Amino acid sequence: MIQKVKLKLFLKLILILTGYFYESNGQTSQNINVLFVNEVGNEVAAKAVDVAVNYIKKNPSLGLSVEVMAVEGNRTDSKGLLEAICSRYAQSLQSNQPPHVIFDTTKTGVSSETVKSVASALGIPTVSASLGQEGDLRQWRDLTDKKKAYLLQVMPPSDVLPEVIRSIVVYMNITNAAILYDETFVVDHKYKALLQNIPTRHVITAIAGDRDRAQQIEKLRNLDINNFFILGTLQSIKNVLESAKKEYFERNFAWHAITESKGDLASNVENATVMFLRPNPDSKSKDRLGIMKTTYNLKHEPEIESAFYFDLALRTFLAIKSILQVGAWPPNMKYQTCDEYDGTNSPDHTIDLRSYFVEVNEPPTYAPFEFSIKGTKPFNGYSFMKFDVDIHAVTIRGGASVNTRNLGSWTAGLENPLQIQNEEDIKNLTADVVYRVYTVVQAPFIMKDETAPKGYKGYCIDLIDEIAKIVKFDYEIKEVEDGKFGNMNEKGEWNGVVRKLIDKQADIGLGSMSVMAERETVIDFTVPYYDLVGITILMLLPSTPSSLFKFLTVLETNVWLCILAAYFFTSFLMWIFDRYSPYSYQNNRDKYKDDDEKREFTLKECLWFCMTSLTPQGGGEAPKNLSGRLVAATWWLFGFIIIASYTANLAAFLTVSRLDTPVESLDDLSKQYKILYAPLNGSSAMTYFERMADIERRFYEIWKDMSLNDSLTPVERSKLAVWDYPVSDKYTKMWQAMKEAGLPNTLDEAVERVRNSTPSSGFAFLGDATDIRYQVLTSCDLQIVGEEFSRKPYAIAVQQGSPLKDQFNNAILMLLNKRQLEKLKEKWWKKDDISGKCEKPEDQSDGISIQNIGGVFIVIFVGIGMACITLAFEFWYYKFRKTPKVVDNDEQFSPSKFKSDMGAKNNSFGSERGLIDPSTNNSLKSRYPPAGNFRARF
Repeated sequence: MIQKVKLKLFLKLILILTGYFYESNGQTSQNINVLFVNEVGNEVAAKAVDVAVNYIKKNPSLGLSVEVMAVEGNRTDSKGLLEAICSRYAQSLQSNQPPHVIFDTTKTGVSSETVKSVASALGIPTVSASLGQEGDLRQWRDLTDKKKAYLLQVMPPSDVLPEVIRSIVVYMNITNAAILYDETFVVDHKYKALLQNIPTRHVITAIAGDRDRAQQIEKLRNLDINNFFILGTLQSIKNVLESAKKEYFERNFAWHAITESKGDLASNVENATVMFLRPNPDSKSKDRLGIMKTTYNLKHEPEIESAFYFDLALRTFLAIKSILQVGAWPPNMKYQTCDEYDGTNSPDHTIDLRSYFVEVNEPPTYAPFEFSIKGTKPFNGYSFMKFDVDIHAVTIRGGASVNTRNLGSWTAGLENPLQIQNEEDIKNLTADVVYRVYTVVQAPFIMKDETAPKGYKGYCIDLIDEIAKIVKFDYEIKEVEDGKFGNMNEKGEWNGVVRKLIDKQADIGLGSMSVMAERETVIDFTVPYYDLVGITILMLLPSTPSSLFKFLTVLETNVWLCILAAYFFTSFLMWIFDRYSPYSYQNNRDKYKDDDEKREFTLKECLWFCMTSLTPQGGGEAPKNLSGRLVAATWWLFGFIIIASYTANLAAFLTVSRLDTPVESLDDLSKQYKILYAPLNGSSAMTYFERMADIERRFYEIWKDMSLNDSLTPVERSKLAVWDYPVSDKYTKMWQAMKEAGLPNTLDEAVERVRNSTPSSGFAFLGDATDIRYQVLTSCDLQIVGEEFSRKPYAIAVQQGSPLKDQFNNAILMLLNKRQLEKLKEKWWKKDDISGKCEKPEDQSDGISIQNIGGVFIVIFVGIGMACITLAFEFWYYKFRKTPKVVDNDEQFSPSKFKSDMGAKNNSFGSERGLIDPSTNNSLKSRYPPAGNFRARF
């Protein structure tokens, strides 16, 4: 039994080999009928099928004869194409030449869906070259296993090549992209799938016409896109590059040109470096491609598309031939017309076209095919030509390519990565993420500094630099022309930084920008980077004029003169009373000879006594006579009152001079009329007062309408009857006063107006507390008045819907957790290099400053100086000006005579100093020799 089976298999093999031998010698040939469905404009496929048929004819060894029935339809006309297919199919049935296979080269749209619907309904084996993956083939989504075996789809190169964009985006971590394509690429079905599950903002759009192309690129740039991908012919790429502005080829932009065409990249741009991607034939297939082009005229461009359609058609024909040869074709193949199909009677064929299609061993013309026949992925949507794409960096100058560097390659596939030779080369082609930052110069947040990397320094510059390290971007900073953060006028139009963000001219609004409800309707804010900041008042610091002799200004000049006159008059009276009173010391020496204190009140001693009596030390021994003592007591009482009055008035005088502050709060400012006040024009403070005044006006209108409402009953009306208006008009009056005072346009102008004012009348500036605090910090003549009000946070502004919002939020929260923001505040508000080195109000003590009391020290120095001069005069006078007295040798010294002579001047002179003892002459003898020539100076 086993031998019989082996004999049958052997005979069958002989028959097959014999049949193949005959075919190879042209003796037999397998006839195949093909229904070729193409769409208008796809001439590449039509030419390739013709070349495939010609190739079969010229190679009898293939043992194949192909009869092609062509149908061409419009991509948008499904009805016309359906009628054409059904008509041609009916004709083939009538002529008893039904098609073995439908070869479909429609790309996409309703034409492709029509072909697939017919093939699935009528059960005709089909090989399609339409675009899309499994989910894009709507008519073949729910095929049975039997139909999946003979309804096949292979993706053309134009459908696989755009997948390189996904690989580039992933490899280079691109966050935004604009994908422009021409008519040679159809990417409608890739809008969702191309960059699916990749966090990249992207726009896929067809290349606009000549008139609108430049505007199209400008609009894409305004969408914060700086990575451009161009899918198209070399001419289309050239047109797009020439439509872009010169600045779009700087380091913050990246251009990628992807084409199926042969040739070099060229464009009339001054200087541009472009990543250029172009497919190349497989090294093993180059010889065959050359033969096909020269011998069989396979020359239609793009070359890769021609080769693909040629190989696909030839493989399809050879697969049908193999099925027919081995008898795998159904013997009683059932064909039914389109009219016979009712939606439920689709033929149930068992044709394994897929297996024979994959096993065809014909060598490829451009690159081998890759089919998904194993694993979880289906055949349709995952089968394609596996070609290689060369990646070059092309530098264009003067309309031609001047430098081309090979970067690597990419193998066609749906998830294949780039194969890069040098990482540094491709990094140079990466678009630096450079955001456009608009700001308003306002210290210490933003300050100009020519030495800084960006030309600016400040708190916000340090902040954006820290964020840039986290989010990985660069930025260019500009000042907004009108110097405003942004306000809305009556027409709903915005100005300043907000306008730049709305018009997509700015990516980031940076500075001391308050978060306001109306701004949030047109732009987005990040989380606050600075605490709640209110409005406060900046005024000139009251300055008390200092004087070294300020202690003398406590009393008026005439008072000082009267005190001086009283001093001399009292001293004179005391001298007179002591001289003529019989009870004075000088007139009654014997009575007071035993007293320890003996003082003769000469005019000099009286002046000294009255002067020292005003000091805590006292004047010393008082006069002995009662009249003199009454004069002294009177002088003491006078001195006590004068000193007490002087001390009290000096303290009060210095204290009152420090408390000269006419305004201490916003209410004080609103209730006075001497000091003008206003906020910065266009600032959030101005908006606050304007809105508050408008709210008060609205409340008044509402209250007035309620009071004058005729529909109210007497009882209801009585409830509204009040003598006083219930809502204050404080802000209405203040806003009116601000407009009359004139709003400064810049902070410098406001500060200058404050400095030109006086404490009692002048100008007060109302602005953000941070700005005013910094002005006070860096200036010694300014002060903050009152508490903050209308507190709002500061945040970074971005375009509405911008992904930067979430990225910046995360970065700011990270900096907050690291206390980095606190360090920045410390740097710019407490350790600022230009902070004013002046005494602040909180550092002042309650003591008298040296500027006001320093004259006392001058008095001491002057007194000491005068004493030194007097000492020198005394020494000089004593030594050189006193005439010496000559005494004869023989004249004996007479103590009695000496005593009588000296008694008139000062009886106590000798006794008090130990020169003369009343009872003896020992002291005198000890000082003066008794005999001889003798001279003495008195």
